Amino acid sequence: MRLELPVIPLRNTVILPHTTTPVDVGRAKSKRAVEEAMGADRLIFLVAQRDPEVDDPTPNDLYAWGVQAVVKQAMRLPDGTLQVMVEARARALIDDYISGPFLRARGEVVSENLPSDEAVVRVLVEETKESFEKYVASHKSLRLDRYQLEAVKTASDPAVISDTIAYHATWTVAEKQEILETTEVETRLKKVLELLSRDLERFEMDKKVAQRVKDQMDTNQREYYLREQMKAIQKELGGEEGGNDLEQLRERIEKAGMPEAVQTKALKELDRLERMQQGSPEATVARTYLDWLVEVPWTQADPEILDIAHTRKILDEDHYGLRDVKERILEYLAVRQMTQNLEVRNKAPILVLVGPPGVGKTSLGRSIARSMNRKFHRISLGGVRDEAEIRGHRRTYIGAMPGKLIHAMKQVGVVNPVILLDEIDKMSADWRGDPASAMLEVLDPEQNNTFTDHYLDVPYDLSKVFFITTANSLQTIPRPLLDRMEIIEIPGYTNLEKSHIARGYLWPKQVKEAGMEGKIEVTDAAIARITNEYTREAGVRNLERELGKVARKGAKFWLEGAWEGLRTVDAPEVPSYLGIPKFRPDRAESEPQVGAAQGLAWTPVGGTLLTIEVAAVPGKGGLSLTGQLGEVMKESAQAALTYLRAHAQEWGLPEDFHTKYDVHVHVPEGGTPKDGPSAGITMATAIASALTRRPARMDIAMTGEVTLRGKVLPIGGVKEKLLAAHQAGIRKIVLPKDNEPQLEDLPKDVLEGLEIKLVENVGEVLRYLLLPDPVIPPVGQTNENRPQPGA
Repeated sequence: MRLELPVIPLRNTVILPHTTTPVDVGRAKSKRAVEEAMGADRLIFLVAQRDPEVDDPTPNDLYAWGVQAVVKQAMRLPDGTLQVMVEARARALIDDYISGPFLRARGEVVSENLPSDEAVVRVLVEETKESFEKYVASHKSLRLDRYQLEAVKTASDPAVISDTIAYHATWTVAEKQEILETTEVETRLKKVLELLSRDLERFEMDKKVAQRVKDQMDTNQREYYLREQMKAIQKELGGEEGGNDLEQLRERIEKAGMPEAVQTKALKELDRLERMQQGSPEATVARTYLDWLVEVPWTQADPEILDIAHTRKILDEDHYGLRDVKERILEYLAVRQMTQNLEVRNKAPILVLVGPPGVGKTSLGRSIARSMNRKFHRISLGGVRDEAEIRGHRRTYIGAMPGKLIHAMKQVGVVNPVILLDEIDKMSADWRGDPASAMLEVLDPEQNNTFTDHYLDVPYDLSKVFFITTANSLQTIPRPLLDRMEIIEIPGYTNLEKSHIARGYLWPKQVKEAGMEGKIEVTDAAIARITNEYTREAGVRNLERELGKVARKGAKFWLEGAWEGLRTVDAPEVPSYLGIPKFRPDRAESEPQVGAAQGLAWTPVGGTLLTIEVAAVPGKGGLSLTGQLGEVMKESAQAALTYLRAHAQEWGLPEDFHTKYDVHVHVPEGGTPKDGPSAGITMATAIASALTRRPARMDIAMTGEVTLRGKVLPIGGVKEKLLAAHQAGIRKIVLPKDNEPQLEDLPKDVLEGLEIKLVENVGEVLRYLLLPDPVIPPVGQTNENRPQPGA
């Protein structure tokens, strides 16, 4: 049924059918609408506003659904407001508004859609009534008189029940509007029950929280009362039981040996703690802070032994070889021993032990501490990104703690330990700060006597700490930090050194750990085979791991069938203990090759051979580089090719070979990235061999960088590269002239077995490496028109 009636907009309320309620009408248009209804059939539309702040609502500001109501009574109040009693009778869907001095609309009265399953509706009605009773009982602000409550209890019509409950409930306008727009009675009942259940669950949670808070307050008051009683009892006893906990803490502060300024701050914090309620979060934070101040050492120190003879003995007991490294450490300690002035002694630079993994950097630090009779503590800095791990967190944050340095000092309990800062090159920075910059204050002898941890917030003296740092590479250490360090490089071990270490240190340790002492032994040949075919490293970590496997496998064999006496494992028997060899030892080719040259490269696990292959094929003068070469090696290849173009006549090459032939430079093992400024002369030799067809000697290895003018520049990693050549059976080496001083670092047995040619330009290299005659004519030439190559 369609009707045309006046409209009263409602603020912050939704009126539902089957309810009678007073409505205050204050707006002029709404008063005109009421007067129009009173003068006619008293029927009116009641519609809720979408935004209650709008004073003069338009049709767009109103919901489409409202109710058709009858005005039962209208009374004007002293302030001019009309108080209208309305009875909402049915839902109405308004689809058209008529312009005029007040809101008037056409709408259709919507009838209820009765439920099909009466049994389900009866169950829903009962559950909804019960939930509403609980809702009224639990709601703190909802007040219904007994008549209103009784009306809900006695109602039987599900439409009346759902609308009446929704009207009384303190739900939002949007939630009540959704109930109004639901014409299916069963669906409406389910929505009402769902909202009631939601509110009942929230009421129950509020009740539990309130009870928990009350219980906690009761507990705190009870504890406070008992503590006050305990204080009064202790006071009456005159401290005969040793005083309370805070008095003991005061004594500890006074005996801790803190500097005067720190002690004053600690006692002030203790006074604050005494005024706090014990057990409160603030008291816990203050107590934890004072415990840290007391437990960190301020004056306790171990008696130091500075005797380089004793240190030399300890280092020789714990480490084989490393002669130069030990000498540097002994020189460093000798200065400390000769310097009687502690202030001068404590300003010595910080040691940094640099070398590949497994060469004994950490164990060297432990040996230094043992030789000096100092406590040792290791701090791992690998992966540290947060500056707070060094300086600590400020106490304003929940869960704040001191940094790694203060943790270490508390753990060792003395002010003069040896602290090893492991993997200092692995620190990195992000949005949480730059830990490397924080380390400047820790390691700078001019600053670390007043190191300030954010948590302690007082100066702490780190100048008596003997700091040692370790790193695999110096490249990632910031320059300002590196300037505060005394660099000691630890190179990789030779195979001979590894054999001595395995025999004297690693194998006895592994046999003891496996419980096989006196039952199994390995020969020197077996150790050599394990070193060459089962490990590839600069250190001895994997070697120790493989020896441990041999000992454990021996324990298994012994339990399966015990033997008499001592079983000896020789080289041929190693695969039965360790399986198939993992690596193939580098072996140099002995026959000269066209388009190939033998180079030397440095890797993190030591030196290695690097064979470079070159092919010249008909083309347009392109240069192809394969084998996962880095930018530096690519530039070396381009420089070598340009040098040969500039000296084509000298080496028997036609001037136009670069426009008719493509040069392909390849470094085998393409799955391994390669880079570094040391392959220049090797590439020049291989390219010259490919273009001239003159074989290059493969029994000679070389290393050095090349310039466009043909000069050979010095390179790094000389010791590791020459050791690799020696182990691969190569006895002739080409080395830049400027690297001659580095030869003193080589072991004598290695140096005596090598023939080293020092060169200054590429011409010397090519004359030394290339055989005089080509096996076939050079590219683009026949035997008749071939120019004479350089001598």
